[in-house]
Amino acid sequence: MYQYTCLNPIADVGLNLFSKKYQKTEELKDAQAVLVRSASMHDLELPEGLEAVARAGAGVNNIPLDKCAEQGIVVFNTPGANANGVKELVIAGMLLASRDITGGIEWVKENKDEPDIAKLAEKQKKNFAGCEIAGKKLGVIGLGAIGVQVANAAVHLGMDVFGYDPYISVNAAWNLSRSVKHISNLDDIYKECDFITVHVPLMDATRGMINEDAISKMKEGVVILNFARDPLADEEAVLSGIESGKIKKYVTDFANPTVAGKDGVILTPHLGASTEESEDNCAMMAVREIRDYLENGNIVHSVNFPDCNMGGCDKAGRVAILHKNVKGTIGKYSTIFGNADINIEDMTNKSKGDYAYTLLDIDTPVTDEVVSQLKAIEGVLKVRVIK
Repeated sequence: MYQYTCLNPIADVGLNLFSKKYQKTEELKDAQAVLVRSASMHDLELPEGLEAVARAGAGVNNIPLDKCAEQGIVVFNTPGANANGVKELVIAGMLLASRDITGGIEWVKENKDEPDIAKLAEKQKKNFAGCEIAGKKLGVIGLGAIGVQVANAAVHLGMDVFGYDPYISVNAAWNLSRSVKHISNLDDIYKECDFITVHVPLMDATRGMINEDAISKMKEGVVILNFARDPLADEEAVLSGIESGKIKKYVTDFANPTVAGKDGVILTPHLGASTEESEDNCAMMAVREIRDYLENGNIVHSVNFPDCNMGGCDKAGRVAILHKNVKGTIGKYSTIFGNADINIEDMTNKSKGDYAYTLLDIDTPVTDEVVSQLKAIEGVLKVRVIK
């Protein structure tokens, strides 16, 4: 019996995918798996028995990845599960920034009691006029699951789309419209585009990337959209750009005191993935990832360990080993199994940075003595007997 806990509400359509082998617990200390959305885990004491954390969403800055890795806890996310919901809000953000739709709506509310509101509206509507997005240049920074969908949708809306991502995956490249112009120099997007939308993960290299220097290279009247993470933009620099007229609008999904209520800012309260469909998709993917890992040892969509998939186990036994990525480790495993007269029928080893993962299918059920010897190897973080 496996136990799991939810640090945030998780859609039932996902939790219902757990089999009878799983039981929900309210106590983190008793859980082998955690499902989380936005709750911070940085200050939590992670129990020794915790095997996996699944983030029902893409960003994982609320999870202590290195701490989890050192304890042999695999962290998953759900890339692409909420992409359509975010894409739709980005498109809405462009429309709201190009035409003063909200201003017009507020004017109607303020004048709802005017008997001649229809005639008055004809005179006032020019105050809320804007421009169309068709024919405008859009720069998409980051061509992951969301960035690709935004770029493709913008193409269909008649925009001239530029995409920048030096690390674009093969899968993303296949899904990207051939009409999107691939840009190798980020400055070209700053110089050319009327709209710029950012879809990159938050890390040291990207923190504050939309700064004073970047803004100085942009076109007059540019619209900047940030539906990824608010620290990607130096928001004080953005507000200065709005005040000077360099930036027409800053559209963001992250409410904070710096930008809330400021002129030129269109701010939504973190609605990007807050659709019923996105929450359902993320929950289902997260549960499937946890089940596949706990039941088969397979890792799919991990952010701190390498992906590794050997399918279901039809051998006598399967052992999973999370370890440091150091030379000679595999040979030590083989020696231990050989000395125990256990044949390794199949094996996969993958690495990711400082960490690695090894799955071994064996012809005889593993003994406690073998497990103890494996755990004693320097650099081994956790050994799990799958079967």
